[in-house]
Amino acid sequence: MEESISGFKTRGGWGDAVEHGERITRALHDNGVREAYREPFEAWDEWRPKAHERLGEDVDAKTAEQASVAEGKGEKEGKSPEDDLQTAGEKLSESYERVENGDSDGALDSWKDSIDHVARAADSAGRKAVRKFEHTVYRKVMTQMAPYYFDNELVSANIQKSTRGEQGPEFVFEVNVNDDELKEAVSRRLADYEDEVDRWHVDTPKDVEVAETVEGAEPPVETVEDGTEGRSDPTTN
Repeated sequence: MEESISGFKTRGGWGDAVEHGERITRALHDNGVREAYREPFEAWDEWRPKAHERLGEDVDAKTAEQASVAEGKGEKEGKSPEDDLQTAGEKLSESYERVENGDSDGALDSWKDSIDHVARAADSAGRKAVRKFEHTVYRKVMTQMAPYYFDNELVSANIQKSTRGEQGPEFVFEVNVNDDELKEAVSRRLADYEDEVDRWHVDTPKDVEVAETVEGAEPPVETVEDGTEGRSDPTTN
């Protein structure tokens, strides 16, 4: 592993990339990040490469998903653009009725509500269109030119296939912790892991605890050097 101001970088087979992600996840967890940054930590833990995954399929899909435009207010409330337009029409009719009844203040409030729903409908429709465009462009174009990346308030990371040598493909995986103090603490923990164990898979209790505490799933099976577990090349698109 190489450590610099830009983060923690490793080069090697798929198994090395997976192990690098596991070590950093464990170091973050050991420093109490799951309590302080619960959602960002879980998002990182979901995105990081897994032993059973393929770069050009699984990591590609997860990268496109996390890079998408976030949901707008209407989407978060489970309302479609059509729902908001219908409500806008109802509020507009209500506004007219209040005008006829001499309730000018109420009419103005209903009219404002109508405009808000029209704007929210446009926002939701626009986000969906952009999101669909993003997925198409990212998955078919961007991943051909740039590494697969992840970025939130806790972690920034990128992984790409570098070369294919005698031992199979080589990957470059770089992870940066965005809080400087936490980054120093993670660096110390990573150094401790180097001193405590010669091979990461020997540390079985830690792997089991990570799987149960962090992922809520069974720990991954041990993989061969290229991360295929007897399957086809994980970089196959």
